[in-house]
Amino acid sequence: MTEKSAQLTLGETTLDLPIYSGTIGPDVIDVGKLTAEGVFTYDPGFVSTAACESKITYIDGGKGILLHRGYPIDQLADNSDYLEVCYLLLYGELPNAAEKEKFESTINNHTMVHEQLRGFYHGFRRDAHPMAIMCGVVGALSAFYHDSLEISDERHREIAAFRLIAKMPTLAAMCYKYSLGQPFMYPKNNLSYSENFLQMMFGVPCEDYEVNPILAKAMDKIFILHADHEQNASTSTVRLAGSSGANPFACIAAGIAALWGPAHGGANEAVLDMLTEIGDVSNVDKFVAKAKDKNDPFRLMGFGHRVYKNYDPRAKVMRETCHEVLGELGIKDPLLELAMKLEDIARSDSYFIEKNLYPNVDFYSGIILKAIGIPTSMFTVIFALARTVGWVAHWHEMISGSYRIGRPRQLYTGSPQRDFVPLDKR
Repeated sequence: MTEKSAQLTLGETTLDLPIYSGTIGPDVIDVGKLTAEGVFTYDPGFVSTAACESKITYIDGGKGILLHRGYPIDQLADNSDYLEVCYLLLYGELPNAAEKEKFESTINNHTMVHEQLRGFYHGFRRDAHPMAIMCGVVGALSAFYHDSLEISDERHREIAAFRLIAKMPTLAAMCYKYSLGQPFMYPKNNLSYSENFLQMMFGVPCEDYEVNPILAKAMDKIFILHADHEQNASTSTVRLAGSSGANPFACIAAGIAALWGPAHGGANEAVLDMLTEIGDVSNVDKFVAKAKDKNDPFRLMGFGHRVYKNYDPRAKVMRETCHEVLGELGIKDPLLELAMKLEDIARSDSYFIEKNLYPNVDFYSGIILKAIGIPTSMFTVIFALARTVGWVAHWHEMISGSYRIGRPRQLYTGSPQRDFVPLDKR
């Protein structure tokens, strides 16, 4: 980082505040000196605050850029696979052939979960939301794998990373099987990461399950496109929890809890809910008009993005994959036909174009997951599965460097100090 400075005047005092420049992106002003002067910055949602330094992911929302360790997301999605991207996020470089083979073998050898963990699922109701179960079972991993909880030990951190990335598909598929009352399927080490997930989701012990390569490829791309997204709410939660020295399984469980919020990980589920509300292609024009009406509360879900003021770079990849999946399956589903109609309108209507309300990654991923046969209640679980590597990479980066326990300040607007009043005089 290069250092410049800015001046801030507080009454009679002028402070020199360091300005740091990253590799790319806007400069940041170090306001750490303000505490000694008895003042803090006020930044609701921390939208103008860099809470950490990171080398993992860079986003330029205005230009529609998403880089993992410098590599554009579309290049990774088109030329790589999920485990290769996992390696990149964890270690900073793409693996060579030998490194890739060793990493894949290591992950495959960690896919099974402790047999007693299976009993945890039976403590939940069959109709429990899968994310509620995931919060519980991922946090419970520390009770089963306490041989890798010394966070100051780099090897322990690495083993915990392997276990989380490898076991998350197994735990996610077990959530789905439990909701159906079907037997849990053990992982198969001869399958790829995405193939293994699909066979654990849809296979049954009484017959062989043949994985459709088009669906496995689509699943892998969904995993890649959701692997990391910089300092979002769930990643920041993982970092904040980790700053206290909490074990990695607890930190990832905290990330899952944050992701569960509908404003974060529930967007692709909200897309399907919206399509259900619209109901039929014949109703599209009416609902598009409602979306354009500022006085109408209806909103089209899956269009535009809080970060990307241009086209979501992940959406282009997902769009192509979406059409591949629908073409492969030949599904005649009214909701999917409705989704394609909305896509056509959003890509041609001047209202959407001028406001940059393009279909985003959540719009297409929701359609793909529905076409594959995954219920909407599982959408956010799959998001958590894919994002685990990003959470782990950020946690590991923080613990490996110098860090302080997170302690945001506040603007207090409550009562000033006052004396206690006895009960009989209130």
